[in-house]
Amino acid sequence: MKRTISRRDFLKLAGVGLGAMAFNPYKFPLVESLYTPKRLPQFPTSEIIGRVVDNDVDLRSRPTNDPGLNTSVGKLGADTLVEWNREVIGNVVGGLSNQRYIETPQGYVYGSVVQPTRNLPNTPITEMPAGQPGFWVEITVPYVDLTHEGVVASPWLQDHITYSFPPRLYYGQVVWIDQVRQSNGFVEYRWSEDAYGHGYGYGGSYGEFFWLDGAAAKVLTDADVAPISPDFDPNEKTIAVDLDYQTLSCYEGKNEVFFCRISSGKAYDPVTGQITDEFATPAGNLFTHWKIISKNMTAGSAQAGYSTPAVPWSTFISGEGIAIHGAFWHNAFGEKRSHGCINVSPEHAKWIFRWTTPYISLAQSEMRMSLPDHGTIVLSTERTF
Repeated sequence: MKRTISRRDFLKLAGVGLGAMAFNPYKFPLVESLYTPKRLPQFPTSEIIGRVVDNDVDLRSRPTNDPGLNTSVGKLGADTLVEWNREVIGNVVGGLSNQRYIETPQGYVYGSVVQPTRNLPNTPITEMPAGQPGFWVEITVPYVDLTHEGVVASPWLQDHITYSFPPRLYYGQVVWIDQVRQSNGFVEYRWSEDAYGHGYGYGGSYGEFFWLDGAAAKVLTDADVAPISPDFDPNEKTIAVDLDYQTLSCYEGKNEVFFCRISSGKAYDPVTGQITDEFATPAGNLFTHWKIISKNMTAGSAQAGYSTPAVPWSTFISGEGIAIHGAFWHNAFGEKRSHGCINVSPEHAKWIFRWTTPYISLAQSEMRMSLPDHGTIVLSTERTF
């Protein structure tokens, strides 16, 4: 996560579909709307709701992008929500390995650019828990619009204002809440971006505040972060990461107990298009040594860098910059596309976070270990030629 990319490619590639903003401006003055309280919208009624994460995405009559067949029947913008009927195998040309399409009532959308979400609204609490400075919540709806409070400080928010794209939290993100109010006729939570030290770790915290409809957020309890298989010898737990096939498996002894597809470091430079190991995920014997419930991942400068708030369930396995973490800004698992980290879905990141050591409680929020002390062994492999 400490790699830098050009500002142009930041807007194209970094979190939350930011590259879409320049081509999909909203028709209202965003700066004014930043301070207007916002209720949840009416979401589609399907069990799984697909959120388009890029702009100018093709809606197709058939699950193929073969240019000779002219299957495009429309274009979808970032944060368009679609009914997710099923996932199908299509025919994708152009060097991409993922062949999945999402079938919707209107047509087919390439699966890598559609985040699967659900609409699971919550009954919000109406006041702060007694004696607590705040609490963690997990977003359980496709997205929730934010109402800003205070100064505009983060590159993330500045870019949203520049490109007239509303600041939102998305399904699977986890944030720290430090206030509750009902002054606008519904319960709102205040997200404290820097979490008053209750997470986020070093750097990347700008001290901004955002209000959100409390119905969007599930209040996390100790059960949500309770260790998985805590009675199994932690020294016999291992993670196997295959960087060639883009898979991750968790083992208890010789028994595989968990499997998922991943997106590890890119094999090419997004600026030059040349093959490079600059963004490569390291191979070798790695260790879980730093875990944090939610992390603002920011690096570089305004001219070259990226800024993505509230990256959930980060389990660091190499130095200060390489982690297994939830990715809500794409669904391209099975392909290399990160800046070195191992992207998995938020649900999978949460499982891995709970299963690996050191175990983390809500009250702790974060724990670091110094080598030679370490948590779970991660065996990362890649063929060399």
